[in-house]
Amino acid sequence: MPESVTLQREQSTDVYHNLGERFKETSRELCGIMFLYCSGNPPQLESRVRDFLQQESGMEFEVLKDSSTQTLAVLLPGFTLDATHYQALLLKQHLLETMENVDPRITLTVFPGQVDPTPGVLKQMAESTRLSASPDIHIFTREEANQEPGRILIVDNDDTVREFLTIRLKMQGFETLEALDGTSALELIEKWEPDLVLTELNLYGIDGLPFIHQIQQLPVENTPKIVVLTEQRVERTISQCFQNGVDDYVTKPFSPVELDARIHRCFH
Repeated sequence: MPESVTLQREQSTDVYHNLGERFKETSRELCGIMFLYCSGNPPQLESRVRDFLQQESGMEFEVLKDSSTQTLAVLLPGFTLDATHYQALLLKQHLLETMENVDPRITLTVFPGQVDPTPGVLKQMAESTRLSASPDIHIFTREEANQEPGRILIVDNDDTVREFLTIRLKMQGFETLEALDGTSALELIEKWEPDLVLTELNLYGIDGLPFIHQIQQLPVENTPKIVVLTEQRVERTISQCFQNGVDDYVTKPFSPVELDARIHRCFH
């Protein structure tokens, strides 16, 4: 599992690195860019996007794909922000009218502009598109690009789970640390002060609800949010966790995409 995630990370990094290099070479030339994602990866999405853009007489465009997340990047050379936004509205309406059960998410901006087209910023735009909970077209701003990465402490005694989560969260720009048990996790929370604790309930030493309670009693400036990722499926345990201030509860085996979305909701 970790090897496949690493391979995906390398593939997706190449897309954003190549885009960043291209914008660097044409830094003075105006270019609109939109990222497009549809959950479920509709097989005809890319071809439908290309066909629609080709209908616009004389319009220059390029479509690239992040194969690991199935997110599309559409480049529109010479487009202003308003023109890019208008084209995104037309494209979204076209997809809704011609494809069944699609729910397109679009994030866009224009270069040069408020945001520098670094690989990190481009990847951040793509991630915000894929994880967006709103159907509205989103214009990416300097404020978002300047946000500091969130800190997440991963607490699990399973080496494979910790490694998988660490790789996946780092791909999304989060800072991460790992803990094997509840005692070491409490020490790290005091020293490092993470924004979120992603934890199993079945831990060595202190675990379960006493562990959740201890997190909330620590003398830190901001108590971290808590997302439980566990094999425990007992309804009473789930209810007690929420009653004790847990922000979300995910059971194993889990969907990585769904977990991504739930974690990102904790940061917004």
